[in-house]
Amino acid sequence: MIKSKCNRFSDSGRIRRITVRRTVFLFALFTIATVFTCCTAEAQFSGPALGATTPVNPVVTPTTDPAILYPASREIRLGPGDLIAVHIYGSPDYTQPVRVSLDGMVQLPLISAVSVRDLTVHEAEKRIAEQLISAGMYRNPQITVQVIESPNQVVTVTGEVHGVVPLLGEKHLFDALAAVGGLPPTASHLVTINRPGIDQPIVVDLGTDPARSKFANVPLFAKDTIVVSKVGVVYVLGAFRSQGAFAITQNSPLTLMQVTALSGGTGFEGKYDDLRLIRTVGTDRKVVRVDIKRVLHGQDPDPVLQADDIIFLPSDSMKSAIKSGGIGTLLGLASLLIVAVRP
Repeated sequence: MIKSKCNRFSDSGRIRRITVRRTVFLFALFTIATVFTCCTAEAQFSGPALGATTPVNPVVTPTTDPAILYPASREIRLGPGDLIAVHIYGSPDYTQPVRVSLDGMVQLPLISAVSVRDLTVHEAEKRIAEQLISAGMYRNPQITVQVIESPNQVVTVTGEVHGVVPLLGEKHLFDALAAVGGLPPTASHLVTINRPGIDQPIVVDLGTDPARSKFANVPLFAKDTIVVSKVGVVYVLGAFRSQGAFAITQNSPLTLMQVTALSGGTGFEGKYDDLRLIRTVGTDRKVVRVDIKRVLHGQDPDPVLQADDIIFLPSDSMKSAIKSGGIGTLLGLASLLIVAVRP
């Protein structure tokens, strides 16, 4: 009887252990499946990574051609969605607001549909007058077309700032930037303008000299898209008091000493004579070693940093041990030295 009870107890214990193992195994499978499922779902929203041959920090050349930067003024051209009013001198009853349809037609009294798509205001006035004459309604009508509302006469600003600016009269680049709230500190002073009819983007350097700002205040035209890119950053790693990315200011160059000050200074554990400035030019990565202590004392020049530079200050193992252990480690090392030099 005792053996049978023991066998029953041992069998029930084995069954419980097997059940627990199966439960743990199924839970592990469920966890792994959930992790992989979540990763797959997140990967669907990730953009494509840059290839190994993709150039980094491409050189952007500002546009200098005056014919492109300061073209002649352009007349407003009518398009779908524009709301216009047609006036005939001496016929006040003819005045009637009408909206241009998607196919560029407007429905007018006496002459029905008239195509005004991509016509200037003067060209539209002439075409309406010709149709009134050909229909026998007027001999020499004096037509005036007034643009009341135009969704096509706008400038789009995107990038670090966003907004749609209506073109009421003559507008310039500074007018559009001021209308969307100005440039934030993270915005680059190289602004790109994509203009219909021009193959290459227009790159404008806003500069930092207010006396020369008038040269960057270029005129804008309907359907221009202003792209305000993000300013470059410098990455600080290693034995600095604070690590991270620091934006390059636009009004002055950023040097090694300046970014060291922004990071709170170097730590005690840093190898001051082995600071590494890692710079990517095109697809090549170069490493330049700098003695930051000599730069701090004015014995070596202060390097000027570029966008996406990486500043890495490695740590000395002995200094790191002392820093992590504090005064106790320092006293321990001192006692070991005393014992070592004792005869």
